[in-house]
Amino acid sequence: QMKTVAVLGGGVAGLAASFYLCRSPQVTKVILVESSGRLGGWLSSTRRADGAVFEHGPRGIRPAGALGRNTLNMVDELGLQEEIVPVPSSHAASRNRYLYVNQKLHRMPSGLRGLVRTVPPFSRPLLLNLAQEMLVKKGQQEDETIHSFFSRRLGQELADIAVDSLCRGVFAGDCRRLSVRSCFPPLFQAEQRRGSLLLGMMLGSGPGPVVPPGALALRSVKESWAQWSLRRGVESLPEALAEFLRRSGKVELHVHAPVAQIQPSASGWKICLEDGVLSADHVISALPAKALASALPPSCRPLTQQLKGIETVTVAVVNLEYEGSVLPVEGFGHLLPSSEDPALLGVVYDSEAFPQHNRPTGTTTRLTVMMGGAWFHAVGGPLGAVPEEALLSRATEAVHAHLHVSAAPIWSHVSVQKDCIPQYYQGHSGRLASMRSFIRKENLALSLIGSSYDGVSVNDVIYGGRTAAEELLGAKP
Repeated sequence: QMKTVAVLGGGVAGLAASFYLCRSPQVTKVILVESSGRLGGWLSSTRRADGAVFEHGPRGIRPAGALGRNTLNMVDELGLQEEIVPVPSSHAASRNRYLYVNQKLHRMPSGLRGLVRTVPPFSRPLLLNLAQEMLVKKGQQEDETIHSFFSRRLGQELADIAVDSLCRGVFAGDCRRLSVRSCFPPLFQAEQRRGSLLLGMMLGSGPGPVVPPGALALRSVKESWAQWSLRRGVESLPEALAEFLRRSGKVELHVHAPVAQIQPSASGWKICLEDGVLSADHVISALPAKALASALPPSCRPLTQQLKGIETVTVAVVNLEYEGSVLPVEGFGHLLPSSEDPALLGVVYDSEAFPQHNRPTGTTTRLTVMMGGAWFHAVGGPLGAVPEEALLSRATEAVHAHLHVSAAPIWSHVSVQKDCIPQYYQGHSGRLASMRSFIRKENLALSLIGSSYDGVSVNDVIYGGRTAAEELLGAKP
């Protein structure tokens, strides 16, 4: 009989773990502890009085694959079906993605014609890279940087331009340091199992998690969605989760409650907050790795050392709104390789994918400019030293230069998301293995979930919460 489970961290991972725990009759009580005053972590939406919605964290969520289905099944259970705003794969925002290279926008090649022709900024047809890829020998290393992996398999030009840009868009990180094994597990597995990315993609790279689709997931396949959001922004998801937890009658919620220390006790753990002590049989930590490290006792030193080695980056997110329709192209947005402008990661054309989030009257264009990441110092020094006005002017200058928008924005919002994306550097998977083996060896009633470990996407962390809950309840996920 499971008694009390404490979940540390009220971001989407902690909320998801609590959700899956609450559904089990084995769990009598869940204690959810969050240091700030709000739940939802990086999922944060501004809803303006006139109906416009702006995202300061993740925006579109992908429906594809087992993990995408899992999230849609949760959305189903929370009764949010009517709120879904899908983007079909036939939509321009799904088909067109751009790179800004040599001070010009280039549409990324897509479809067969894009593969067989030479499409700038590339100097030869991508089909040649793919054909040669099948002949490249398998890598011998335990792990490899993303840049090295792609240079080896698909050539340096592709690694320098496309892969570099992609890693900035997804991880706000440097592909010359990030691990291919941890950041792109299916690609690493494709090479290991099939000896080739192309063969791995065609034949599959091995078994993954099995998640049967619910009604919403079936609808996403039938209507062929590329991504989805919610009518009032993605923050509606954590809000619905929190509401579900409050109604369950099993959850004790503590906000404004930073965890000072956790100590193993005879029955499990003592959790010391600023104003009292909680007891739990098991702890699921959805805290950032470094926050957990500072709360663990000296007896966990080997684990603490490993946790401290998981780095994060800070991203400046600038939301801009312009009067009228100002974009010269239709599409999802554009990314920049680090060689073009290290400080600027990319620009998302929000009003293209989600016109439903524009204000209902009069045409406007909503853009989000992402800056910093592994290059935050390039935006102007250490954190706190960059005034918001400087970030705002850097963002509007970029929109002017890249998209030839000369007008000033009619509305803007700057958020500096400090330490928001963990960086899985080369060797990350070995670090995880040694942390989890210490937990097993010491028989600690502790699970590690959240973006520090097994994937940074919304789908990843929700599934991680589910896996931790099910392992704890003795079911196989």
